[in-house]
Amino acid sequence: MRITVVGSINLDLVARAPRLPRAGETVTGAALARHPGGKGANQALAARRLGAGVCLIGRVGDDAMAGEATALLDAGGVDLSALEVDPAAPTGVALIAVDPGGENQIVVAAGANHFVTPEQLPARIEGPLIVQLELPVETVEAAVGRAADFVCVNLAPAAPVSDQLLRRADLIVVNETEAAFYGAALHQGGGRVVTTLGARGAVMHQRGAEIARAAPPKVTAVDATGAGDAFVGAVCVALLEGMEPEAALTFACAAGALAATRAGAQPSLPTRAEVEALLG
Repeated sequence: MRITVVGSINLDLVARAPRLPRAGETVTGAALARHPGGKGANQALAARRLGAGVCLIGRVGDDAMAGEATALLDAGGVDLSALEVDPAAPTGVALIAVDPGGENQIVVAAGANHFVTPEQLPARIEGPLIVQLELPVETVEAAVGRAADFVCVNLAPAAPVSDQLLRRADLIVVNETEAAFYGAALHQGGGRVVTTLGARGAVMHQRGAEIARAAPPKVTAVDATGAGDAFVGAVCVALLEGMEPEAALTFACAAGALAATRAGAQPSLPTRAEVEALLG
């Protein structure tokens, strides 16, 4: 299996604070860490650590942050030959505040991600494709339109997309907030729609009817950053390997739960052996 991911690449600046600030409030006493991130990069590495071959198409700046942002992808065996370096825009940055219970607040400065254009994409994308919405929507639409195989669309962060994209997707993944944003439009095609429910697990629908549901194993959450991306990578790998819907959701819930037990987006992504050990 060789998956193409078209998506964002960021450097995450993570402040672990005693609590999350309210609007207009300053919270002191935080500890700062730097981790590779970006939904595209996270999902690419998640799928790679779970056993898939992965190629990532994206863009970074010509700056020192680019090396940090791609270090774990490179070390993990993700194919970065389609990565482009932007001479004018900085590498994307996410500013993340995390509280002791693992809840977070995130602000993203897209940087070079904003300049991933349809011209950077191949004329035809062979094999499975995963996309998210941290790139320009027209680039995401173009990638889906050029895909020849299975397409997973993670509609995050929520933004208007075409009905054609929603109908083309074989798998749509959303959280509860995103599901509310799109409403019934999610179910207009024949593909599967997975809604993640946080600690309550995930549910899968097809043509509006529930076909599977799973709950995550009990874990102690440290940082939820990257847990959703671990889930996306895992559910795609599981379905592409032929797992039945309930088994695929169970596998993905375990991957997301494991990611929440460790700090940072990419450093927290579990291996196949770790997921299988958790599931027993």
